[in-house]
This record gives sequence, structure tokens and C-alpha cells, in this order.
Amino acid sequence: MVLVWQIASSIAADRLFPGPVQVVSVLLHEAVRGELPYHLGISLARVVASLGSAIVIGAALGYAAGRSHRAEIWMRPWIVLLLNMPALITVILIYIWLGLAETALVLAVALNKIPNVVVTIREGASRLDKDFAEMAELYRFGRAAKLQHVVLPQLAPFFLVTLRSGLALTWKIVLLAELLGRSNGVGFQLQVYFQNFDVTHILAYAISFGVVMLAIEYGLLVPLERRLFAWRR
Repeated sequence: MVLVWQIASSIAADRLFPGPVQVVSVLLHEAVRGELPYHLGISLARVVASLGSAIVIGAALGYAAGRSHRAEIWMRPWIVLLLNMPALITVILIYIWLGLAETALVLAVALNKIPNVVVTIREGASRLDKDFAEMAELYRFGRAAKLQHVVLPQLAPFFLVTLRSGLALTWKIVLLAELLGRSNGVGFQLQVYFQNFDVTHILAYAISFGVVMLAIEYGLLVPLERRLFAWRR
């Protein structure tokens, strides 16, 4: 990838497509200055708050829809509507209604992600094994024990899918919301560099963004997956 990047940059103009050495140099400079960690940390905090809220609310609604036919019928039109609502419209409307505040950003991003969580968890809840449920009743499991030993292990794969897809989608919407209405974060910085046609800084922030995503995948999600499914071995 680096070799192809270097060859492409040697063909194109430096201003339009700078090489890897130039981009990495800018990235390190921004990291030493503290600008990159500051804005990256703010964006990451917003992602965690938005995705966490969406998973908590969406998981509860999705489980209810998966276990109750009436709940599923009532939620379906709302879920279809929100699934097909462009993120840009949601962000703009929430900003207009609540102002350019941190709460508005988190709410707008969470609203865009909740329908996806509902759909995924609903599929898992609708496929819960009835034999396990009958076993739990036979051994007189309480609600907490049933949730811990019967429900959550079966929903674990669906939660992992939600985390992975949600992380990717939430990052994108957070950057869009920052670009439209915040004065800090990676999205705001990208807007500034876009106005200045500074491709080097844009690529530097894009690389740092990718490094964080890889760190979360291999440092958090992969170990979590191994731990959750250790019982299968």
C-alpha cells in the first residue's frame, strides 16, 4: 500500500496527493503539538456516548420487538422510516431544534444508529432457543440468572455485529455532525483543511482515524469475541 501510494504521489502533484513521508511527517508534528490527540479524543468521546446510548435503547427495543409480535408490528413503520432517513437531515433538524450543543450532536447520532441496533437485536431475540428457555424454567432460574446464562450468550454474536457496524457508522455521522455544527473534533478540523485545500493534513487525520479503528478492532473487539465464545471450544 505504501509503495503504491508513493508511486501515485510521484505521478500526481504534491499539492493534490502528497507522499507517505510528507503525510507521516505532518501527522507526527500534529501529534507532538497536541492538536491531533485533542481533536481525536473529543471525536472518540462523542462516538462512545452516541453508540453507547444507541445500543442501550436499541437493544431494549429490539429485544421487545423480537419477543413480542405486537411490539414488532407497532415499531416496524418507525424503524423503516428512521432506517431510510438520511443522517444529514436528522443532524440538521436536531441542531435547529436543540441548538449547536453537545447534547444535540449525541442525540442526532444516536437517533441515526438506534434503528440498526433494533433490527439486529430483533433478529437475535426472535431466534432464541426454546429448549434453553424450557430448561431455565425447569431449573427455576430467576430473571437475572436467565438473562446471564440463557439470553445474553445467544445474543452475544448479534451484539458484536452491532458493535462493529455501529462503530463504523457512528464515526462517519459524528464527523458529519462536527463538520456542520461544532468547533472542535476531527470533523471540524477536516472542514478547516478542506477550506484551505490542505490535502496533507486531511490524509494525516484520515490515517490517524484508521489507526484508532484498527486499535479498537484488534485491541478490544477481537479479545472480547474470543472471551465471549470461549465456551464453544
